[in-house]
Amino acid sequence: MIMTTPDMQPRPTTGGGIRKGDNIMAVASGKGGVGKTWFSITLAHALTKMGKRVLLFDGDLGLANVDVQLGLMPKRDLNDVIRGRLSLDKVIQPYEDGGFDVIAGRSGQASLSALPSQRLSMLREQLIDVSDRYDVVIADLGAGVDRTVRMLSATAARTILITTDEPTSLTDAYAFIKLGAAAGMSKNVSIVVNMAPSITEGEKTYKTLLKACENFLRLKPPMLGMIRVDPKVKDTIRHQTPLLTRSPNTEAAREVEEIAKAVWRGIEGSRRAAG
Repeated sequence: MIMTTPDMQPRPTTGGGIRKGDNIMAVASGKGGVGKTWFSITLAHALTKMGKRVLLFDGDLGLANVDVQLGLMPKRDLNDVIRGRLSLDKVIQPYEDGGFDVIAGRSGQASLSALPSQRLSMLREQLIDVSDRYDVVIADLGAGVDRTVRMLSATAARTILITTDEPTSLTDAYAFIKLGAAAGMSKNVSIVVNMAPSITEGEKTYKTLLKACENFLRLKPPMLGMIRVDPKVKDTIRHQTPLLTRSPNTEAAREVEEIAKAVWRGIEGSRRAAG
């Protein structure tokens, strides 16, 4: 199921003057375990199948798992950039089975949240520079609402916030929106409800989050789409193969493809508006 609004309009900078990448889409979640990385991979693959040049950036250094889910063994990764050994463009590697490029993180290393602001700003600027080579960059951010996640989210034209019907997921999603609003990013967040038991339950989950945002923040984050529970998702993760390769005809695959179309329409619309 897909829902779109005219609000998918990125701005060149945030209120604080942070430079933005007009084709960078951040994927975030208030908590882990909601399928954020799986969604990022599947969205990147769906956009690639639409003929777009796509880069998938694993922005979670401490708990990175894009490479794990794809069965990759990268020789270079984000840690090399953080430590100043390589520039970001030197750690890009192709994921040939999916047709898109990947910048891998590294699990078990210090979190990006521990980075000095200057180093984090350098990483952000390099990501925007690299984005010029692609139609779309998908930035899979770490779970939570720490400084690094907020800064990388502010760099993106739009942040796709993943939630489920679990109370802790909804609470943390609300916290993400609240902190983003305080930083002037309230118009750049869209909601995707993942692992919805049904369309009705998915809509109920979104409305619960929407009501809290309306009542306490006076905000109405739009719903970008919904992905229903699909047993094939766990199967594809277990086999380290993208859903659109292993089970392309499932409901979950079609629902992510619809979201990918909406994401691309938003990027095109924003570019037309910018002249």
